[in-house]
Amino acid sequence: MNHSWILKVAIMTIYVENIILTRNYIKEINELKQVLGKAFEIKDLGQLRYFLGMEIARSRKGISVTQRKYKLDLLKKTGLLGCKPASILMEPGRKFQTENGDEFEDK
Repeated sequence: MNHSWILKVAIMTIYVENIILTRNYIKEINELKQVLGKAFEIKDLGQLRYFLGMEIARSRKGISVTQRKYKLDLLKKTGLLGCKPASILMEPGRKFQTENGDEFEDK
């Protein structure tokens, strides 16, 4: 007896009013969008490119997630966009101290 099992998965991630849908079978996404569309006003923005400060890029090698745009926006907002990066080395395991020499509590 030969049994073939196919696991069909649709995943929905919700953050406030933003929803990400992903799947391994397109039919499940379309069915889920129809159900959601009956209950809520939804808009399909196509493939995910930007969400909560993360940029998502796809290539043949896979999916890449970065925060490049978020970092650039933060540098622009703080007026540091034109600054040059500095290489500052820090000793591993270094303990920081208060002005009177006491170590900070490790919470």
